[in-house]
Amino acid sequence: MSDAVAELEKLNEIVKKFRFAMLTTRAEEGDLHAHPLTVQERESDGDLWFIVGTHASAVEHVRRDPKVGLSFSSDGLWLSLAGEAEVIDDTAMLKELWSTSVEAWFPDGPESPDITLLKVSALSGEYWGSAGGRVATAIALVTSKVTGERPRAENEKFDLPG
Repeated sequence: MSDAVAELEKLNEIVKKFRFAMLTTRAEEGDLHAHPLTVQERESDGDLWFIVGTHASAVEHVRRDPKVGLSFSSDGLWLSLAGEAEVIDDTAMLKELWSTSVEAWFPDGPESPDITLLKVSALSGEYWGSAGGRVATAIALVTSKVTGERPRAENEKFDLPG
């Protein structure tokens, strides 16, 4: 198995653990803006799909500059991805991804002109993991404070095929 395939498999395994992401975009003035989004679908090639309002600032930012960052956090696991985003108007895909939780935010349904899709193609990333989740992390931090030794954690960087 090639390194790129192994890294993609590792990413797919890690990203399944997250439901929410913070998407970081660049505004016209160059300022960074973070947007909380729900991951709607994760594709095996490293693409992630989000449903967003057509007038959301994230849509405006991505149309101007497609380079984005995604951050994920969970009990003892953190993931940061860099990639390129694109706005995709695809009613069939919106219907496929539609759920009651999405409907809470967009009550007019998947055919509404006020919603669209944001597809992020991950190009590289880094993750950090602490075995055992939140309790083990707390214990490791206390132990570190007492012993003066750094806590052990898993960390890996990866590049994905573009």
